[in-house]
Amino acid sequence: MLERRNFLTKLAGLTAGILIPFPSFPKGAAIYRDRWGDLLPQRKLGNTGEKVTMLGLGGYHIGWTTEKDAEATIEAAIEGGIRFFDTAEAYGPNTSEERYGKYLTPKYRSEIFLMTKTLAKDGKTAREHLDGSLKRLNSDYLDLWQAHAISSREDVDQRMSEGVFDFMMEAKASGRVRHIGFTGHTNAQAHAYLLEKMKGKGFPETVQMPVNPVDAAHTVSFVKQVIPEALEQNCGILAMKTLAGGQFFNEKHELDKKMWETDDPVVPDRFSVRDALNFVWSLPVSVLITGASTPDMVKEKINLAKNHQVLSDSERQKLVEKVVDISQREKVEYYRNRG
Repeated sequence: MLERRNFLTKLAGLTAGILIPFPSFPKGAAIYRDRWGDLLPQRKLGNTGEKVTMLGLGGYHIGWTTEKDAEATIEAAIEGGIRFFDTAEAYGPNTSEERYGKYLTPKYRSEIFLMTKTLAKDGKTAREHLDGSLKRLNSDYLDLWQAHAISSREDVDQRMSEGVFDFMMEAKASGRVRHIGFTGHTNAQAHAYLLEKMKGKGFPETVQMPVNPVDAAHTVSFVKQVIPEALEQNCGILAMKTLAGGQFFNEKHELDKKMWETDDPVVPDRFSVRDALNFVWSLPVSVLITGASTPDMVKEKINLAKNHQVLSDSERQKLVEKVVDISQREKVEYYRNRG
């Protein structure tokens, strides 16, 4: 493994290669638009040939927030230029997909990039999940379908031997799914193992994982151990947990239930939300997926995307150094497998 400073510098050097440059237009002219308005800046999605907005809306919060806020958050995302939408059959469960199928796809399907995920451990269940997801999403195809929450080498081996990845490739060949990939937030070594085992087999095209300065400071890091191999295999990188699922803050709530509280928050004590997101966008990440349960939350991230800055090598390193002392704390990146 490269020394941390040199490693992050090398990753940052690859970022420019996935950017979709803005053409030169007169001041005030539209740059990239569709019939719903201006788009956020776009990035290449690995070797898929797709262009995706650098900010995407996460589906987890859409599944538990109120129906009214779910609809309003989806509309705010579209209005702000987001065209990448993440969800999963497990969110709710089913509620997030159902709300997308009610408020997103009937009006916006042809303009958006739609992704969902399956927790299936065998090919038969994966087939059932795909059928259910398409029905709930009110769509006859997915732009991206991902094996959800890969957690260990044993998990990889089971899904492989029981035909999950084979069926995903079959679904792609049939046209019901355009691209395939996998996600996980617990174990960077499991991600690296899957990439090694499936190399050259047509899977995956995308990899979704936590990306933030605390992860980069950790001894077992998705940024350091997974991104390089994923890039070598030309996978699109999807970033999640950029604010540690809300646990960078002093409090975390789901509706009226307090989920987390600390007197030593990462934000704003160590760095700002802007710093955290700029750190991610300064790496070769195709899309940063943000969780938002209200329109104001997604509008905040849209504004940061519109005004994002690529951090220098030293600026990125300073953010990492600020959190080295807390990078091993179990309650910050609570989703990690500590075993």
